[in-house]
Amino acid sequence: MAQRSCDSRISELVDGLRGPLRVAVRGRDGVGRATAAAALAQAGLTVTDGADADIAVVVVAEALKPEDRAMVAAPGPTLVVLNKADLAGFGAGGPIAVADRRAADLQARTGVPTVPMVALLAVASLDDELIAALGVLAAEPCDLTTTDGFVSAEHSLPRGVRERLLATLDLFGIAHAVLALGQGTPAEALEATLRRLSQVDRVMSRLTAVGAEVRYQRTRSALVSLRALAAAGAPAVAEYLSGDEPVLALMAAAVDVVEAAGLPVDDADDRSAHLQRAVVWNRYSRGPVNRLHQHCGLDICRGSLRLMQRAAL
Repeated sequence: MAQRSCDSRISELVDGLRGPLRVAVRGRDGVGRATAAAALAQAGLTVTDGADADIAVVVVAEALKPEDRAMVAAPGPTLVVLNKADLAGFGAGGPIAVADRRAADLQARTGVPTVPMVALLAVASLDDELIAALGVLAAEPCDLTTTDGFVSAEHSLPRGVRERLLATLDLFGIAHAVLALGQGTPAEALEATLRRLSQVDRVMSRLTAVGAEVRYQRTRSALVSLRALAAAGAPAVAEYLSGDEPVLALMAAAVDVVEAAGLPVDDADDRSAHLQRAVVWNRYSRGPVNRLHQHCGLDICRGSLRLMQRAAL
């Protein structure tokens, strides 16, 4: 419709819908905020310091401080990243599993999606010297129980190189890189191995889910703007708005929001299923849910009724 109308106002709306999600990374000094921001930017996100952010990523480490709670409680879509998961301590499953449990506890207490990450490993860059050093450690083990022990131990690897390894990977990353080499991982694949270990892909996945609300609100806002254009005398827009496509587009965006919240939506494609879905989500919209989910329930209901009408033809 935008292409047919050749209307720059509609093209601007389309660009707004398709635009990347803008993420503001916040956190106290010392939690690895800058490293986490670099990891997300490297993963392809648009990281901004401005007020135009769509999503806030609040980086924390260990327990929540009052400053953390204030940032987490700010309005708008938010994801909490429990950084330095490699330092979560020993327990069943290792540090990452411990961090998983701690993240689940934080999420239960704040009501905000929370996921662990080791941002340092997500941005780790291994040059020839560091790769060679890891190879030496694979052949000649060194004390990896403490940073002081690793740096001060008697070893053929120069102290300065060991300090570089610590700054780049920390003990957790060094241990896993050495283990990967010992298991036959090629040197050129080490950075990818460390990136997987960093949990940044899980963070990106959760951000996609959190971003569902943003995309839904963008769709609602675009449709409001289109209605204003139609009222001002844009027949092509009015014709578009009278069809099924806007209703189904809003339904699809609403489905993403509720599914991101853990609520499954039946995707069966027959008349009875559409009717049942409409009934279920209309009832949901009138239940004890917030305003966002009230709107989502109604939009899923409306879309389902349109699909039911189509199935009857």
